[in-house]
Amino acid sequence: MKKTLFTGLFLSLSFFAVAQTTDTAKTTKTYLDPLLNLISTNLNYGDANSKLSDYKKSVLGAQVGMSFQAGITPAFSLVSELYFTTKGGKLKDANPLTTQASTIRLYAFELPLLARFHLCEFHINAGPSIAYNFYGTKNINDQNSDLSFGSGNHSYKRFDAGLQAGGGYTFHTKTKRIALDLRYNYGLTNISNGQEMYNRSFIVSIHVSKAWKTNPFAKK
Repeated sequence: MKKTLFTGLFLSLSFFAVAQTTDTAKTTKTYLDPLLNLISTNLNYGDANSKLSDYKKSVLGAQVGMSFQAGITPAFSLVSELYFTTKGGKLKDANPLTTQASTIRLYAFELPLLARFHLCEFHINAGPSIAYNFYGTKNINDQNSDLSFGSGNHSYKRFDAGLQAGGGYTFHTKTKRIALDLRYNYGLTNISNGQEMYNRSFIVSIHVSKAWKTNPFAKK
């Protein structure tokens, strides 16, 4: 599954890289946007995930922060973001792991760095991300408790790394752009010391902003 996903992503990026030479009429602009995004998150449990698949439920969260797109060429830009985000997942009652209904929520600061390829009004982007989990909670059978972070068997890890990939479409008005970006976040770090647990999330992002009057990042 992972091999197929990343093979498809590589082929898509290669296509957009070739397309750079065909889109010279416009210049990719530089934008700084506030972020207030909706995010759907769940947890992957590694080898135990198939046994838990019928019990898993996503949880809705939010991202709040800033996004910066630096236009380099007419068909390529670099995107960096910094935001507060919530992640986690739910398990239904009678699941094999906790036996009772449970919800884990993580609160983190995340920093992705993406390569973005443009073709007319469409774009795709992909790149790594790192996150710092500063707080978390667990709810089992309606009983809340704080997550413990450290090296103990029942604790969680502060740092998380992943890959983000997706695409979107940009609408232009006379003075602003409205960009829709859909992205999947694939966690690579086992965030639990007691069992396998990886973050997964789907991000819906809308950007409304004006381009910078001068673009210091454009390739001359």
